Amino acid sequence: MTKEECMEALSKHADITPVITSTVWKELEKENKEFFEEYWRNRENSCTLEVVETREMIQKEVITADQSSSTDKDSQDSKD
Repeated sequence: MTKEECMEALSKHADITPVITSTVWKELEKENKEFFEEYWRNRENSCTLEVVETREMIQKEVITADQSSSTDKDSQDSKD
């Protein structure tokens, strides 16, 4: 969960103003540097993985669409 997601969730579910959550988050980052360094490293890796997975999924969809389009065109050509 990102800082922004945390602020939104606490505001919505616990009626805690985002400025309070942001302030506490900043203090936690100061007091727990090692934890947050690892947290950000994991977030970066996760985001990179999501980008790669999304790119691969889009490429597969494009290939499938191209193959489908070719098959449809071949079917139309054989009917003509």
